[in-house]
Amino acid sequence: MRAFPKTMANSSIVRRTRRVAADSVMELSPLQDGGEDTEGDDDNNLEDRKSPRNRSCSLKRILASIVKEILVVLPLPVFLLLLWALVQFSVRQLLVWRSPGEFNAEIARKHLDSITAFGPRPVGSPENEILTVNYLLSQIEFIRQESNQTAHTITVDVQRPTGYRNSGYFINYYDNITNIVVKLEPRGGEGAQHAVLANCHFDSAPNSPGASDDAVSCSIMLEILRSLSNQSAPLTHAILFLFNGAEESGLQASHGFITQHPWAKLVRAFINLEAAGIGGKEIVFQIGPNSPWLVKAYALAAVHPFASVVGQDIFQSGAIPSITDFRVFTEFGNISGIDMAFFENGYLYHTKFDTPDRILTESIQRAGDNILAVIKHLATSNELSASVQYQHDSMVYFDLLGVYLVAYPARTGTIINCIVAVVTFIYLINRMFLPNGGRYWKSFLYIPFVTVGGLIIAAGIIAGIINLTGRAMFWYNYFYAAVFLYGSASVTVLQLIVFLEKNWCCGPHHKVSHFVLAELYFDVSLMLWSLALVYLTVKGWCSAYVPLMMVVFPLSTKLFCCHSFTQCGSTVKYLLGLSLPYMHITFLIWLVLESFCAILGRSVGDESLDIVMAFLITGSTLILATYLVPIFYLSKCTKEILFLCVSVFVAMGVLVLCGTFFPFSSDPASPRPKRIFLEHTTRTIHDLTGQVVTKNSGVWITSMDYTGMDHVTPHIPEINDSIRVDCRSTAQDCSFSCLQFAITKQWYLPAPEVHPKHALNFTLLDRHETPWGTTNLTFEVLGPSQLFLHLKTKNGTQLKNWSFTSGDGHSGERNVSIYRGLSSSAWHFWLEMKVNETNSEDGIISIAVASQYVHGDDQNTDMLKDLMQRFPDWSFPSHSVSTRHFFVF
Repeated sequence: MRAFPKTMANSSIVRRTRRVAADSVMELSPLQDGGEDTEGDDDNNLEDRKSPRNRSCSLKRILASIVKEILVVLPLPVFLLLLWALVQFSVRQLLVWRSPGEFNAEIARKHLDSITAFGPRPVGSPENEILTVNYLLSQIEFIRQESNQTAHTITVDVQRPTGYRNSGYFINYYDNITNIVVKLEPRGGEGAQHAVLANCHFDSAPNSPGASDDAVSCSIMLEILRSLSNQSAPLTHAILFLFNGAEESGLQASHGFITQHPWAKLVRAFINLEAAGIGGKEIVFQIGPNSPWLVKAYALAAVHPFASVVGQDIFQSGAIPSITDFRVFTEFGNISGIDMAFFENGYLYHTKFDTPDRILTESIQRAGDNILAVIKHLATSNELSASVQYQHDSMVYFDLLGVYLVAYPARTGTIINCIVAVVTFIYLINRMFLPNGGRYWKSFLYIPFVTVGGLIIAAGIIAGIINLTGRAMFWYNYFYAAVFLYGSASVTVLQLIVFLEKNWCCGPHHKVSHFVLAELYFDVSLMLWSLALVYLTVKGWCSAYVPLMMVVFPLSTKLFCCHSFTQCGSTVKYLLGLSLPYMHITFLIWLVLESFCAILGRSVGDESLDIVMAFLITGSTLILATYLVPIFYLSKCTKEILFLCVSVFVAMGVLVLCGTFFPFSSDPASPRPKRIFLEHTTRTIHDLTGQVVTKNSGVWITSMDYTGMDHVTPHIPEINDSIRVDCRSTAQDCSFSCLQFAITKQWYLPAPEVHPKHALNFTLLDRHETPWGTTNLTFEVLGPSQLFLHLKTKNGTQLKNWSFTSGDGHSGERNVSIYRGLSSSAWHFWLEMKVNETNSEDGIISIAVASQYVHGDDQNTDMLKDLMQRFPDWSFPSHSVSTRHFFVF
């Protein structure tokens, strides 16, 4: 790149910006600036106005004015419609390029159908531990026999790890879970020292067939294994295929592999295949940490690239309440990788609707093409064997409508960002010191506050009214209704500001051109995007490329193509200059809204999420409007546009408040289910001697969204607010899910006692005093595959040590979740405590033991079956059976 002397560059920029500013800030006469025509002269006589020549001239002026108005306003809706159409086309066009033909999606689909035919596959169930495992092993063996054994060797290992992950307050323990590990390596290269890992999980959430999450990924990996093993060209490095059987239980199987399996030492990079939705495009939303070589590998190899560092910044910020095996591999294995997932149609995630028929074959084909190409590239690359040497910097990466991936080092991005910010501030400062620059200083202060403040107030008031009238979450089933409601409200506020500005500044006492106001708003928008650029750059977010695009392209258009809005055809040239950044940011907005609409619809809590959705849509509207509002200033139809926006807003508001848009749907083509969790439980309280003091049974009902049971009560009258329980005050009385998901409110319906076949057996095996003055308790637990322990010390007792980690003198509460594979024996654990002898008559520790039955015959009761049949068809009631025992020792 050719470099110019700094002084020449700065002087050139100053001269050009001064010329552009001078053209725009000079005051124009009403006829020159396109403002409202002045009234006719009262001295004109009637005959002159009636003359044919004058009538012809008036008609020409009217036609010219109409044409001019069309040229100003019409390009804007055409521009927005084309953007929307282009984004939708990109989303629906799954296969951008022709498939190379190495991956056969039809074979992968057969695997998908076979795995999901076993039904839900929670950890510990026969469907997960026996049927699916046997199927995978049989298919792997078939692939091994059919492989090109002169070029490759295939080794299979079944791992049954036991261990735990410690997160301080919570211990996640696993016992005898299942991993199937396949190693593909070049013949003659046995004992390869470097490998790339591909990971999926074949277990599913309870009550869900788990087609997208994550059976389709395992099916894709089987077909990739078949394809690679049949190629004649030998690999340079080994490839490990990890089919893990315990992800939904807390990322346990991946932890068991990376911390215990001997092949884990070979892994230099990994690809994690996940899902947060059903089908569509798989997006790469995390790469790293600090691995530019992996970004380059994906950019070079991916056939249909779809990746965004914006997703990485959002995901790692914690805004999305989820983690994947990516975190386990990076945290416990200290290796870098690529995290990709299906994310569209997240409304059906973890429900009975996650079926293979909803996943298009084209989705499987594009994912298979991409993953196969990237794995093959990594397994033959020189960087894999020295991957640590290449972990030195982050990368900025994003795709352009799935056609091409742009990637460059974050360090380079920081330099570019700083240069662009400096140039922009020079341009803005120069504008402020021109004639009438005082108005610019004032406007730079009040326009952002008035605009943003007005939008926030409007969105908050509308969302509050909708929530108070019981129409919350209408957007869950009718997303575009929310777009029109909050979008029209936002545009109304913006247009009202335009109307007031034009009447105040362009009236008879303030001769300021409409063009000057348009230029002013452009400069304010440029300043806001520049500040966003500086902020994200200082924070170190790679997403700073977004405000970079929103500064470079508009400013370049203004300097080199559209010097002033007074030029003929300026609107068209202006919009053409905005097309690339607006195309990309519109796609990002769609990506965010598509993800968060589904996530918010399955989020529990006391606060209404309508305000979040309102702010998301309002913020998206503001982002799109920043550089489009100047066109409103150029239009003479300000009142008409304002009236149209108000009309759309009023119409949508009336429809929403009248209950036209029901939040949930049972439409087979596009269901939007309400998630409900039912837990039939029996609670037993024991005293110090072990005798039963209290026993009661009931069904705990949990709404997995903000609306509670308001829409369910008309169908099942006994489920109403009279049986609602606040879990914050009686946490030990609430259900298993209350502890799992930090739920604060549930509904409790009395029911008969449960009698599972595999009943919980909790026994104190030994209690003795140690020579160093502590008390040691040893317990035996026998029960189902899923258990939960809640420990709370009493009367000053300190937990000094236990089976998992050092107690470090901890006094208070500890929680342990336990997931066990098939045919596990009784489980033992011990506690070592320092007891306060002066105050221990009523016990030193209380232990709550919960057993949860999420598969098999023990998962159902007659009460649950009858109750589930009464729920409306637009709901998805997931269910389980549990027992809870409270002991004191």
